[in-house]
Amino acid sequence: MQKTHEQNALTVSYTCIGKGNPVVLIHGFGEDHRIWQKQLPALQKNYKVLLPDLPGTGESTLNSEILSIDSMAEAIKLMLDEEEIKTCIMLGHSMGGYVTLAFAEKYPERLQAFGLIHSTAYADTEEKKEARKKSIGFIQEHGAFDFVKATIPNLFAATFNRTHSEEVQLLTEQGKQFTAEALIAYYNAMINRPDRTAVLKEATVPVLMFIGEEDKAVNPADALAQSALPQVCMVKLIPGIAHMGMLEATTTLNETILAFITTIITLKQDSVKA
Repeated sequence: MQKTHEQNALTVSYTCIGKGNPVVLIHGFGEDHRIWQKQLPALQKNYKVLLPDLPGTGESTLNSEILSIDSMAEAIKLMLDEEEIKTCIMLGHSMGGYVTLAFAEKYPERLQAFGLIHSTAYADTEEKKEARKKSIGFIQEHGAFDFVKATIPNLFAATFNRTHSEEVQLLTEQGKQFTAEALIAYYNAMINRPDRTAVLKEATVPVLMFIGEEDKAVNPADALAQSALPQVCMVKLIPGIAHMGMLEATTTLNETILAFITTIITLKQDSVKA
């Protein structure tokens, strides 16, 4: 069921499917909630799955003057409050991982566990900031969709691009929804976000790190180093894929998420018995 809620200049549109323990899946840059469509069949039978569109995506309106990683985390809180969900499991892909970390920093009591799917707690390096600024310049000169067309294929491993070109093309076509204003606002939000490795170090709940060995957007070595920071962390390093495990390694990601949730529930049950 598609829902929309607005409060204090924040609008969040989201899909809510299934019943059970709440699981929130947050999409990344240049995507919308449909990026998780291959994860839904594995989750919706036993869990209440919430799929938000971040502000500036889908029906979630953009206010570029206030958009930040933190304001997007507030949009997620608005969704949870509207659904009267006190605690959930939250997983974020790429930029969605940045939003997840911001939420975990501000509202740790609302999380049973959280995960970073091809994402990082590090702030942008100066080199990364300059690359993003160049991308902003490209968007301003050539438009949003030309940028999406040039960028999306680079998020996949070369083999997947060759063997699943229709899926890459479909994701590219879905990028037509984005305005230049929205993409630029996302880039500025990512440039300005702080380092959040402390969130991982101080996490009192289990953390999932899902890593692509050929990922060019998130350095696999950096992600592996961060996996040592939480008290409890499930780590999956997958060979042969890059930044888009939802499509490149659907079965592996689904199995990993289900195993992660099972571990969380088991730990919770053990703590109650103790």
